[in-house]
Amino acid sequence: MKVRKRIRRLILVIAATLIAYLFLVPLLFMVFTSFKGLSESISSSELLPKMWTLENYISILENTTTSPIMRWLANTIVVTVTGTVLVVAVDCFAAYALARLDLPFKKKVIVFLIWVMTIPGIVTTFPAFYLFRELDLINSFIPLIVPYSANATGVYLIYNFLVDFPVSLEEAARIDGAGEFRIFWKIVCPCIKPVMLTLAFITFLAIYNDFLWPSLVVSQNEMKTLTTGIASLVLGSNFVNPGLMMAATLIAVLPALILFMFLNKYLVRSDTNVGIK
Repeated sequence: MKVRKRIRRLILVIAATLIAYLFLVPLLFMVFTSFKGLSESISSSELLPKMWTLENYISILENTTTSPIMRWLANTIVVTVTGTVLVVAVDCFAAYALARLDLPFKKKVIVFLIWVMTIPGIVTTFPAFYLFRELDLINSFIPLIVPYSANATGVYLIYNFLVDFPVSLEEAARIDGAGEFRIFWKIVCPCIKPVMLTLAFITFLAIYNDFLWPSLVVSQNEMKTLTTGIASLVLGSNFVNPGLMMAATLIAVLPALILFMFLNKYLVRSDTNVGIK
């Protein structure tokens, strides 16, 4: 029996390694190609570069006219961080109000939230675009940030967490004379921190990786985000230079990858705590 278990475990490890390798090959190709010169990146089919070079990264960072990638990165950080903070704040306030306050038509609002979650995002994309265009807000940060300022799924997620959460601490705080905002800030927020962190990370990735909406509301080169900027590089004259395209793509991937590496253990802990609650 022990021999069979070891054989099964060995087979599972080999299968998992092969599957992981298949998923990692495109990423490895991106990383290694970014260190190849123009001729080698076009002609060579080998994964590892024969001559390592940083000319692709130097070219991207020096060319601030057609590919201001650091400006695109700054725009992306402003939009992503602001949008994430707004989503977490608005969703937490809305969920707390629905779960704890005596509001009129509360049940109908919750049903409306569920209904909103069933609407595909593409349905509201073009009406929102025409609205911002009529307000003459195209090519500014406002249309890049405002649509991300709230999320029905986040409200419903936090609401369900608060409904099942005991209210004894909040009642004790009310007896001591604490107001609603103080109760929310000092008692509720620390308790829902795992859900807030998970929501923030999911929202961050969604905004950071969004391409369709920024491509509609931004056309000026200096206002582009990383996704639209990288797309313009890939579809432009740099299409003939795979090394340059891979270097730009790697620069775009790194911020989210570094963030995930730092927050990974907290996210796992958050999901576990949510499950326990």
